[in-house]
Amino acid sequence: MTDNSADRRRFSRISFDAGCELHTAQGPVEVRLVDISLRGALIESDRPLALELDGEAVLNVYLTNDILIRMPGTVTHLRSNQYGFQAGRMDLDSIAHLRRLVELNLGDESLLERELEAIFSE
Repeated sequence: MTDNSADRRRFSRISFDAGCELHTAQGPVEVRLVDISLRGALIESDRPLALELDGEAVLNVYLTNDILIRMPGTVTHLRSNQYGFQAGRMDLDSIAHLRRLVELNLGDESLLERELEAIFSE
C-alpha cells in the first residue's frame, strides 16, 4: 500500500472490522484495521508504535476464531497513529481468504480480476 494514486486506483480498499495483531521485533501489539486490499492494509493504534519506514512486520487479521489472514510485509507510511502496510509473500490460505474477502466486498468479479492481474503484472 502506498500513497501512489495509481495504486489507489488499481487496488480497492475495503473497510473491514476485524481483530488484528501486528508482530514486530518488539513483539505483538493489538491494532485496529482501517482498511485492507490485495496490496496491503492500513492499521491504527491508540498509542504510537515503534515502527520505521520499510520496517518488516507481520499483520495477523482474524476473520473468525479459525480463519486468519497472515500478511508479512513492510511499513510504507507513518501518519499520526496510522500505519500503511504493504503485503509481502503470503501463504496460500491467507491469499485465498483475502481474495474472498475482497471479492465479497467489491461485488463485481471483473474488478477483482483486474486487481489480480495488476498484482501478477508487477
